[in-house]
Amino acid sequence: MENELISENNENLPMNDLCRNSIKLVEYARSITAKQINFIQLMTFYTIGKWIVEVEQKGESRAKYGKQIIKNLSEVMNTQFGRGFSVDTLENARKFYLTYQDRISETMFRKFAVEKSETVFRLFEETPPFTLPWSHYLLLMRIKDENERKFYEIEAKQSGWSIRTLQRQYNSSLYERLALSREKNEVLRLASEGNIVIRPQDIVKQPTVLEFLGLDEKAKFVESDLETAIIDKLQKFLLELGKGYLFEARQKRFTYQEENFYIDLVFYNRLLRCYVLIDLKIDKLTHQDLGQMLMYVHYYDRYEKLPDENPTIGILLCKEKDDALVEITLPENSNIYASEYRLYLPDKKELQKKLKEWISEETGGERS
Repeated sequence: MENELISENNENLPMNDLCRNSIKLVEYARSITAKQINFIQLMTFYTIGKWIVEVEQKGESRAKYGKQIIKNLSEVMNTQFGRGFSVDTLENARKFYLTYQDRISETMFRKFAVEKSETVFRLFEETPPFTLPWSHYLLLMRIKDENERKFYEIEAKQSGWSIRTLQRQYNSSLYERLALSREKNEVLRLASEGNIVIRPQDIVKQPTVLEFLGLDEKAKFVESDLETAIIDKLQKFLLELGKGYLFEARQKRFTYQEENFYIDLVFYNRLLRCYVLIDLKIDKLTHQDLGQMLMYVHYYDRYEKLPDENPTIGILLCKEKDDALVEITLPENSNIYASEYRLYLPDKKELQKKLKEWISEETGGERS
């Protein structure tokens, strides 16, 4: 009887079997319909990565042995298929398996890699282990913090982010900014649910990042310049604001007691079912700015919102804010929030450090 290409015990998978099995796997994967190509590609890389790790585990000097395994496999695969299996690609396949090895049970793995049963697609229809393109996972695998990595995977899937959008949101430290805007006991929910918008606080970021406007932090400009730049890049601004936003107007005028007032930007958030008023301040926030926004919010609540809509939210985007001033000026539950804006991408390491310190404060306080 012919020896099976894949032994019952994959832990002892030899190098020559690794090459033969990988060739047969790719030939099988390429026969699948285009509809399943992305899933097949991910499962193929996952499987090859698992096999590489299993062969590596036999080596005495794992680091050196592992590099030679990948190099040899790359040469065999490229000879068979022409291209597509560089050393870098196979190293990423190995990393992909090590990062997500808990996603697929041994039973499901055997159905795909050993039995090559198409029933695996039906079984994974409701809860697929991977939902994004390979390019997205290449970026996600570089994120060391597991909670942060899970957050970006969920958000990329729910919001349909392109790889460029995912890269931008990661570079702008969206996870850290949202986490720093939450209560401590809610931070872990970001990793399991993503950014769920339920309350007004859920749409506020600290800070708001506007690097896409192309404005120089040191250059002199007035608030109308900032507003014009936002309107010119409205699509990117909506992405930065987050989920559920609809744009209504700029410099929205309303008249009260024969006096005209102008709100810089008016949005509607369909998830929260309320108006969101945004005022832009290029200097340090003052109590007059807060009082003015309070008046805007009250006006909208009394004269604009419908009875079945939720209370209006006010957001002041400012260059600098004083949390103590905000707290003492505004009444409780005012639905008004101040967020500093940045015209450059924030320092991710600094925000990560700040988030770590902020989360550990409560524990440290209890111990002292």
